[in-house]
Amino acid sequence: MNLKVLLPTEILIDQSVLKIIAEAENGSFCLLPKHVDFVSALVPGILTFVDEQQCENYVGLAGGILTKAGADVRVSTVYAVRGDDLGTLREKVAEQFEILNERERVVRTAMATLEADILRHFIQQGATGDVK
Repeated sequence: MNLKVLLPTEILIDQSVLKIIAEAENGSFCLLPKHVDFVSALVPGILTFVDEQQCENYVGLAGGILTKAGADVRVSTVYAVRGDDLGTLREKVAEQFEILNERERVVRTAMATLEADILRHFIQQGATGDVK
């Protein structure tokens, strides 16, 4: 099978695999090469795949959609990080969440400033009687 993990800005993984284990709302499932075509909504968690060298690989996902059509398996997600082992994956996920939390904080601060400026503008117009 060929696994592709697609992010909005890049292709994180594009390689041949022997097995894929993922998790949907109703539990985990395993895909092997002769599995029927399949579509599933994935929950946030870990996608595991076995490469052609029989090594397990891990991808932390923020949910997504998995489709299997013939030998092609595609996972589309807004966030994913790859780790060689579960410890490394945990560190990478924690690091990425720190970055995302900082970005959210900056956006919230900018939105609060914008809202305050809009309110200040309306108050100034109301005080001068220029409300239109």
